[in-house]
Amino acid sequence: MASFLFSEVAFFSTLIVAYVTFHGKDPSGPTPAEVLSLPPVIVTTALLLSSSFTIHLAERALVKAIGPSFLLWWSATIALGVAFLAGTAKEWHELITAHGLTISRNLFGSTYYTLVGFHALHVTAGVIAMSIVLFLALRRQIDAHQHEGIEMVAWYWHFVDVVWVVVFLVVYVGR
Repeated sequence: MASFLFSEVAFFSTLIVAYVTFHGKDPSGPTPAEVLSLPPVIVTTALLLSSSFTIHLAERALVKAIGPSFLLWWSATIALGVAFLAGTAKEWHELITAHGLTISRNLFGSTYYTLVGFHALHVTAGVIAMSIVLFLALRRQIDAHQHEGIEMVAWYWHFVDVVWVVVFLVVYVGR
């Protein structure tokens, strides 16, 4: 898992460097300052970052063999991930319909949708992995003996959260 995550660091680093390199280089609009709205993204960011806390609580409950607590916190993590994705979808809908910003509109659109889109894809993969774990747990096929596998899913989820912090700072705060 560590090797995989290091390769993902390289992947996202490349996307972030491309975004920063081309930021402001295309005079055609719209620009990030014109179309990105910080308040809704702060809400979705809080949801995603909260999910690191809930997945940590789920892991602790699994190790302590508290099945109902594991299910509760694991489900909460999935719900927070889905809520983040819904917020991203809402933001994209607004960008496309109200501002005409598409991936092919200009350089900002291309780099923005590529970077944020790949992050959303990773969140989706995490939600799917966690949903599989939840399904297995509900069938009583997950217990403290599978903690290492659950821990790997949690590592991935924490990674997705950390990447978002960097994306948030670069794309939204640095607009």
